[in-house]
Amino acid sequence: MDILSWVEDWYKEHCNGVWEHDYGITIGTLDNPGWYVRINLNGTSLLNKNFENIDLMVDDKNWIKCMKENEEFKGFRDSHKLITILGYFKEFVLSEC
Repeated sequence: MDILSWVEDWYKEHCNGVWEHDYGITIGTLDNPGWYVRINLNGTSLLNKNFENIDLMVDDKNWIKCMKENEEFKGFRDSHKLITILGYFKEFVLSEC
């Protein structure tokens, strides 16, 4: 299953008539350029799950930051690999920690 289909399934699994009205997934662009992803974890089993922050910087065209902060998974990435952020989120969801 490709990562976008997996994220769609994760989102659908959490839609219960209430959750999706207040929470959800936001994907947007940065002006440096790059991508951001914000996934609200309220009402999910991930809210109290540990996530080890990721902060990798090769250069100004190859970098990524992912963190769990303020009840959200947040990912920021250069403009080439939105899928990488979603992949880190999937790893977080499927991890045993």
